[in-house]
Amino acid sequence: MPKAKEGKRKTKGALLPVPILQKFLKTYEKHCAQSQTSVCPAIKKDLKKSIDCERVLKKFTLVKPASSRIVPPISLEPLLMTIRDECYKLGKEMCIWGFQLSNPEIARLALFLESKGHTTCPFTTLEIVDCKMDPWSLERLGKALQFGNEEMESVLSGLENNQRLYGLSLRFCGLGPWSGPRLGALISRSTICELHLDGNGLLCSGALALLRPIAEFAEMKEKDRPATASQDTAASSSLLQISQRGSSALSQTAKSSEAGAVKTTSGKKKSKKGIKKKATALAEAGPWLVKLHLADNGIDGKESEHLVEFTRILTCLIRFSAHLREIDLGSNALGEMAAADILQALRARKTGKLPVLKITVTPQISSETFTSIWKNSKKSKTKTIHKKKKKAKT
Repeated sequence: MPKAKEGKRKTKGALLPVPILQKFLKTYEKHCAQSQTSVCPAIKKDLKKSIDCERVLKKFTLVKPASSRIVPPISLEPLLMTIRDECYKLGKEMCIWGFQLSNPEIARLALFLESKGHTTCPFTTLEIVDCKMDPWSLERLGKALQFGNEEMESVLSGLENNQRLYGLSLRFCGLGPWSGPRLGALISRSTICELHLDGNGLLCSGALALLRPIAEFAEMKEKDRPATASQDTAASSSLLQISQRGSSALSQTAKSSEAGAVKTTSGKKKSKKGIKKKATALAEAGPWLVKLHLADNGIDGKESEHLVEFTRILTCLIRFSAHLREIDLGSNALGEMAAADILQALRARKTGKLPVLKITVTPQISSETFTSIWKNSKKSKTKTIHKKKKKAKT
């Protein structure tokens, strides 16, 4: 009897979103009719499915239909107007695929993203794929999405000492040299092992401040590496698995961080005791950096006084970090001298029998140096072939 009552309670609770979604669909169809545009089949299908299943619709996907014969065309504006008019705050994701977005549509989307107070934008994820936009639209949308220095300071300070996130992506967020010390402190005191900062303006000084504490930690660990080499290698491979399975996006990483730790530690059948021990070890504060992407950050000879020191710190990290597996420095004009130092550090890393480090640099250096860096940052296939031959003989 108690179980039956419980089931009824659940059913009643599930019915709550139905009238909200039914009204949402009617308002959406009304706005489409008033603006002389077509209802998006994907939006209508998702709304009806959520109504039938009696569940909240959290993801809106505006997709261009396979058939291009739909007249009048589909527009983003009626959907945004409906979300505003219905004060729908249950949505978390907005996906727009395959449309040529007009200036009025982008203007309304930007205003929607900037909205505050009673009509605050509820979405935490915005995905725009294969959509054509003119320069004005790109600039307007960029202004709506960009964080100011104060907001980014709050984000970075809030992430310090975090022991849940394994990946952080802040691509094209307007980060400047000021963010370098903050990011360095963040990586040193958290469990983040994958950092994507492409398209910002850290310059040499900011990148130097970011890498210094990580490189110093790696050099310190190198001094007692003979005693802890096997532990470091095992930890770095586990972290690499987490970073590969986890998402680079901040919102997705936050959701999957706990599951990532369990999945990584349970790749093979082990006792629960062993899993708990390894998961606890991986949750300790870093720096445990495995992937670092700094493409297109203005790291070049314009800050010549900082470039020399940046190169020294970078090569120190390459030589000594047993955890690091990938660095992307593309679209940064480092110059021939810095590239030669990177090559020398990669060779020293190989001599020290540390894991292979994949590194990307701009091709604006001599072809010989570029090729040598590429060859020294890829895995050798000889061992694999040798093992296969041995197995075949036995």
